[in-house]
Amino acid sequence: RQGSELAGWAMGRWTYEGIDLNHNFADLNTALWDAEDNDLVPHKFPNHYIPIPEYYTFANATVAPETRAVIAWMQRYPFVLSANLHGGELVVTYPFDMTRTYWKAQELTPTPDDGVFRWLATVYATANLAMASGERRRCHYDDFARFGNIINGANWHTVPGSMNDFSYLHTNCFEITVELSCDKFPHASELPEEWENNRESLLLFMEQVGHGGVWG
Repeated sequence: RQGSELAGWAMGRWTYEGIDLNHNFADLNTALWDAEDNDLVPHKFPNHYIPIPEYYTFANATVAPETRAVIAWMQRYPFVLSANLHGGELVVTYPFDMTRTYWKAQELTPTPDDGVFRWLATVYATANLAMASGERRRCHYDDFARFGNIINGANWHTVPGSMNDFSYLHTNCFEITVELSCDKFPHASELPEEWENNRESLLLFMEQVGHGGVWG
């Protein structure tokens, strides 16, 4: 009800229990990269369908019930393509979301399927009316239009435990993050325009299943 004029970026980010759902999935990246550094992949450690660490399954682990429910859903249905929708920027990000150098806040960290991820992100960004507009203005400090409005997630800012990385490493699902709008809390009267900005992008993105090399 306050709208973006009176709401800060952190409003609504955490659950009642104080958990940031955007960072709440199991960190499978570190285990994979450690195994790679020790030449354990793939004969002793898998590079896909990576199991969830035991500590993450404990009852006292800091895992939100929403996160556990989404993981159970992903395990029950083998999705191959997914997008999660955020607000506050105009850009499409793709895995990896976590930097491989643990102490770096930003670092280009591509997956072995970087070409496919870049294509999926580009499909969405080029059809998004706000991103593709000739009057496109930067939301904050970053000029994403210079990069076609797409970026490797870790090269923007590191996000350990993201759903994108978890989906890719645990279930083989290709997932991207879409930052839909500069306005994180649009008013109800602005929602029809937001829908028009994203309608064709969403349809084209879904059409990549079976038409662009992503099969399931």
